[in-house]
Amino acid sequence: MDAIFKALNDAARRDILDSLRKKDGQTLSELEPQFDMTRFGVMKHLAVLEEAKLITTKKVGRFKHHYLNALPLQEVIDRWIEPLLAKPTARGVLDLKAKLEGAATMTDK
Repeated sequence: MDAIFKALNDAARRDILDSLRKKDGQTLSELEPQFDMTRFGVMKHLAVLEEAKLITTKKVGRFKHHYLNALPLQEVIDRWIEPLLAKPTARGVLDLKAKLEGAATMTDK
């Protein structure tokens, strides 16, 4: 999971992931002009993303196509974000239940 956070820590890599989200299967030649960096720089960022398993590749002839792999991101969401979202929701439901039950007992008297 450290590799995922390391990969996401760089704005250029997040921009590459955004580009692949918009159009999956891009080659280095398609990605390079979108960014203000050298071909080697884009290749380096792609290697970090591939190491973190945030992208997968498929070689077709002499071209390597890059695809967004959302599974590692979902694992991060499930582990770190979902519990934070679910807890306030559960707390809100419990608070509402207590409020409604409290109001019902008060009117019964």
